[in-house]
This record gives sequence, C-alpha cells and structure tokens, in this order.
Amino acid sequence: MLKLVPTPIGNIGDISLRAIEALSQADTLLCEDTRVTKKLIHILQERYNTSFKENQEFISLHSHNEKSFVEKLEPSFFEQNVVYVSDAGMPGVSDPGQVLVRYCIDNGVEYDVFPGANALLTAFVASGFVETQSLFFGFLDHKGASRSSGLQEALHNGYTTIVYESPHRLEKLLLEIEKEEPQREIFLAKELTKRYQNYFHGTAKEILQKLDKNYKGEWVVVIKAGKSHSGSVITQNDILSLDLPKKTQAKLICKITGENTKECYKRLLQLS
Repeated sequence: MLKLVPTPIGNIGDISLRAIEALSQADTLLCEDTRVTKKLIHILQERYNTSFKENQEFISLHSHNEKSFVEKLEPSFFEQNVVYVSDAGMPGVSDPGQVLVRYCIDNGVEYDVFPGANALLTAFVASGFVETQSLFFGFLDHKGASRSSGLQEALHNGYTTIVYESPHRLEKLLLEIEKEEPQREIFLAKELTKRYQNYFHGTAKEILQKLDKNYKGEWVVVIKAGKSHSGSVITQNDILSLDLPKKTQAKLICKITGENTKECYKRLLQLS
C-alpha cells in the first residue's frame, strides 16, 4: 500500500498523530529529499519518543526523477508499507506525488492520502479576502511570454488567486503587479508557521515599501479577485486565427482580457 503523508511546513507541532504512526511503521520511505526526511524522523524520535521500524529504506523521489522512477515500478513494490513524503507540506501540491497516485489508480494499487498542513490554504484563509472561490497557480514561469501570459491570467480570471514565489523573484513579481494593476489589493505570507512568520496586506507598491528589499524566506502571494473578462464568447485564439496585424490583434485581445495593450503586443511578438 502507498500512503502520501504531509509534513509540517515549518512548525513541527503541526504534524498529525496519523502521520507519525505512518512514518514509524513504513518499510520504505520515498522522499523528496532523504536528508530532510531523516532529520524529521530524528526530531520525532527525540521530541515525541517515537519508535521507528529498524532497517527502514529511504529512496529519493523528486521532480527530476519521479517519471523515470515510476516507469520502472512493479505493483509488487507496494506489497510492503510504502510512504511518500515531500520536504514540507502536502505531496502533489507544487511537489511530486500525483504521478505516484496515477500509477496506483492505473495498476489497482491501494493508496491513501492523509490531510495536513499546506501553505496554499493557510495563506488563502489568512488573506481575509471574502471571495471564497479561488485558483492556485503554483509558481509562475520564470520569464518570457509564458510568464507574462500566466500573470495576466492570474490577475484577470475573476477569482482570488494564489501563487508561490521564490525570494529572488518576489520583487520582480511585485513590480509586475504594480505596473499592471497598481490598485489591486494583495496579501503576502512569509515563512508560514515558522519563527519569522509575517503577513503583509496592501497594494504591490505599499508592500514593496514595507519589505524594503528584505525578500528572504518562503513566500505565498494571494491576489484579490478582480474583474473577470473570461465570459466573453470570443477567445484569444479566435482573434489570433484572424489575418490581422499584431497590433490590431493585441488591441482586440486586451478588450476581452483587460491586459495592458503594450505588454500584450510584446507577448504576441514573442509567440510568433
């Protein structure tokens, strides 16, 4: 059997009794990083006096080898007690795990997913935005047209939208939002459940001033719902299929997405 077990995103006290039991009884632990999982187990042994099976096997399973690892699996592998844990949070949420679940479904392998801590829902609730319908975008692409189009979709889908961002790209994201939607209210959660946890509310410009170049840490960005233009019967692809100059296409697309015309035109040129 396979069990997907969430681990604390910061505060070790957030681990559940079920998670401790599953980890202690596992024959094989599939780990996003074996060093992180071994450290967690050591803490559980020391703090909660938990006994673990002897000779547990630790196998590295991360985003770079997940596909190749699963391709080599046999269903008999799961006749033992197998647990998958990511470094922090919920497996399958911007972390490996979904490919394993798909394998179990396709091959009749019994599996279970434990509920637990994750930064996505924690930040969503902490934002205080009352629009309870939300979308999760994970990490936006690092650069180029795909990042631009992803940001436009995040800003103009009509839902509260949650994204993750790394510390070295956080300023870039805030500047992009400031340029595109200077009045949009956003919420930033830093280092959730950890010692230096902090919340920031305001516009992108206001938050940039509060941070004062201090971008260290792990970040979740929650964007308050804006006006949706997705209900249009005409889509961007419809417009792109027309034999029109790129500038004209950009102007028409902006009518249905709310995107900045200049940025849209640059994006279309990159897509060509």
